[in-house]
Amino acid sequence: MKPDIRWQALLALSGLALVLMLLSYQVQSAALCTVSVPAAGGTFVEGIVGRPLALNPLLSDPYPVERELVDLIFDGLVRYDETGQIVPALAEEWSVSEDGLVITFTLREGLTWHDGQPVTSEDVAFTYGLMQSDLFPGPKHLISLWQAVTITPLDETTIQFTLTQPYAPFFEAVTRGILPAHLLKDINVADLATAAFNTTPVGTGPFMVQPGQDWQSTGRIRLSPNPAAWRQGTQLSDIEFRFFPTADDLFIALQSGEIHAANGLPSTMMPAAAALPDVRLFTSIIPSYSALYFNVSDSGAAALRTKEVRQALAYGLDRTSLVDSILNGQGIEFEGPYIPGNWAARPDMMTNYTYQPETAASLLDGAGWVGGGIRTREGAPLTLRMIALDQPEYRAVAEEIVRRWAALGVDVQLTLLPDIDALRLTLSRRHYDVAVVKIAPPNDPDLYNFWSQEAMVRGQNFAGWNNRRASEALEAGRQIYPQNERVAYYEAFLRQFDGDLPALSLYQLVATYVVSDTVQEVEIGRVWHPRDRFHSFATWFLNYRDVTVSCPVQNN
Repeated sequence: MKPDIRWQALLALSGLALVLMLLSYQVQSAALCTVSVPAAGGTFVEGIVGRPLALNPLLSDPYPVERELVDLIFDGLVRYDETGQIVPALAEEWSVSEDGLVITFTLREGLTWHDGQPVTSEDVAFTYGLMQSDLFPGPKHLISLWQAVTITPLDETTIQFTLTQPYAPFFEAVTRGILPAHLLKDINVADLATAAFNTTPVGTGPFMVQPGQDWQSTGRIRLSPNPAAWRQGTQLSDIEFRFFPTADDLFIALQSGEIHAANGLPSTMMPAAAALPDVRLFTSIIPSYSALYFNVSDSGAAALRTKEVRQALAYGLDRTSLVDSILNGQGIEFEGPYIPGNWAARPDMMTNYTYQPETAASLLDGAGWVGGGIRTREGAPLTLRMIALDQPEYRAVAEEIVRRWAALGVDVQLTLLPDIDALRLTLSRRHYDVAVVKIAPPNDPDLYNFWSQEAMVRGQNFAGWNNRRASEALEAGRQIYPQNERVAYYEAFLRQFDGDLPALSLYQLVATYVVSDTVQEVEIGRVWHPRDRFHSFATWFLNYRDVTVSCPVQNN
């Protein structure tokens, strides 16, 4: 039987087609590559020193850890952007009456609480109304502020505040987070600090507390992204904060990989943190600083009521060495009561107190404080009582100051106080001559509560600085709204401050945020409020997924 040539030809053609198809498949396969891209999910874990007691935006001011969390859970009517300017938050717009007495805010449409209930102007009125009560358990200056304000909801999304006089810093006051009236309306104001709400808070912020957590016992709290948040979300599933009793414990957790990031490690630990493998350090200046208060009131040392003595003490302190040796360079020197970046800061107007021990000695001689060893005047020694917190940074700073001033012939008796409450009590009673303090000024340049004559009695003028012109300038500066018109009053205040030197700024604080390399796309900008370090949180990610893409063409 003769073979069928046609069938053989067909088989040959089929085989050729199969070979060509296989070759084509191999070529196509070679043109595809697998790459890893960011994927949603994962729990970001941050460690922090300290433990919160109550998560309530009306009560968190004195407590750093609580402020960290409250800033993520709650929103105010407005907020500060990265440049320090007021921008919309819960309120999308506002207006100020021609006489400056009536400020009206309009809420964004469709706002909801974490439990799904709508946010209305009644919530705003309820929140700020709590601080009008004499029984309010929070800071007393908030009571005096809000008792002078009439709060009127006009409709569900519009609220009006009527002031007794124009008050430009009012916008900073309404950055404070809003509380849900439907959950707290039956709570007595006096019981606000112990309300169960403070352990299971409900806010409007970008993150919400997961239910069923006993974070006060476990030492950790988990927050979930708010799907109804008005601002940009995140690719991460959760953020967990773990609370550590000491900085040493926090560092060990970072070193072991237990946490992704460490917030609040002291500057003394930065060299060790930088030496860890697979971490990155992000440094940002923060809106607080360390300073020396001089008690210039009658309760302070008589020597300090002489300006030349205060100037001598300023020239006799090597702040550059202090920052380098104690803070490992994690501080920025500056002059005056305004931190760099505040729009009222005028460093060109301020005396630059560089380290000049010869000038310091000459000023003391001229003021009548003379002699070898401890200086004396009319037989009385130049002795000063210094106070500082008994914490590593402040203790080291105070001891360095004592050493420098001893070289000038000044006898400094240092008292270390156990906690912030003891420090505030000693300051308010003015049982000191020089105090090492940490100051967290408002973002608005209004320092009336720090340096006015009234603040000597009902504020934080712990130095007892009694300067009428400075008080008048501060009062005038808070009563007009346009920034360009306020500048002149703060310049007048700065001239008085520089002339009298009731306090000496030591350094602006620098925060270093240590993050594991496993967290990608991290960027940290300027920090005005604690949650500002999460400005770019929407792009952070932990997970990857594989996708197939066309391989790049390689030229032979």
